[in-house]
Amino acid sequence: MDLRLPTAGETLKIGTRGSPLALAQAYETRDRLATAFGLEEDCFEIVVIKVSGDDRSMVEADKPLKEIGNKGLFTREIEEDLLSGKIDIAVHSMKDMPTTQPEGLLLATYLPREDVRDAFVSPRLGGIAELETGATVGTSSLRRRAQLLNRRPDLNIVEFRGNVQTRLRKLGDGLAEATFLACAGLNRLKMTQVPATPIAPEDMLPAIAQGAIGIERRLDDNNTAALLDAIHDHATGQRLAAERAFLFTLDGSCETPIAGLATLEGTTLHLRGEVLRPDGSEAIADAISGPAEDGLMMGTELARTLLERAGPNFFDWHADPAS
Repeated sequence: MDLRLPTAGETLKIGTRGSPLALAQAYETRDRLATAFGLEEDCFEIVVIKVSGDDRSMVEADKPLKEIGNKGLFTREIEEDLLSGKIDIAVHSMKDMPTTQPEGLLLATYLPREDVRDAFVSPRLGGIAELETGATVGTSSLRRRAQLLNRRPDLNIVEFRGNVQTRLRKLGDGLAEATFLACAGLNRLKMTQVPATPIAPEDMLPAIAQGAIGIERRLDDNNTAALLDAIHDHATGQRLAAERAFLFTLDGSCETPIAGLATLEGTTLHLRGEVLRPDGSEAIADAISGPAEDGLMMGTELARTLLERAGPNFFDWHADPAS
């Protein structure tokens, strides 16, 4: 197949959300493609698509994501435009992505992964241990809420929705003593001024696929597939295959806080996973290692191990985690 490159007259349209972080990820994708093929920026068009999860009324209401639609809130409209041909590719934060894609779409291109760690963010404190008894911490993440309460059940956790800038504004307004952000987002936005302290994965296991950018395309678009092959990071793909297989196996059984991280050591992949009760009263974790090419099988096996250890009552617990 003769590769057809985008031109200033026939641009490659890159779909994205409109937040500063989403735009930074779209620009990184554009720049990597431009460098790979020696193209100018005007061969690409960044198309901003408003998604349900960016609806200001929901952000300001601070409703938990599980009450208003979960991960599809950040992808649905973008994927509709991709299927209709309004855009050629879609750029996503992989931790926002459901484990299955709509028929006709494929998510198989990943950029090199950024820092996977969570960051503790506070204008005057340097870590969780410094929080006073009963201190208020803001987060919209079910995982972070459960992990924090597992360590510090004395804390008061409040809902903190919105993009990075919105959450920092709420913190500055004194609505909480501290919050959490992903180190990857802070790095991509070059926000070195934010009072953030990275948390080791051993202390707070990150979200599945945290720090990774994924690029989605139409399944039958072979030319775009060839373009994307040039910027795909194989190591990130191996790690995410294991993590997303782990998430997929758990997703069908429960709505519960889930964390996981795959790392590579040569050709060996190490995968750690954790599930928690929403109130943090119980956490179950385990790990598995094996050849990197067996990542899918390892993710499935680790999830089944945790499901067996947890038992049926673990996932039937539906009390309000804020109560």
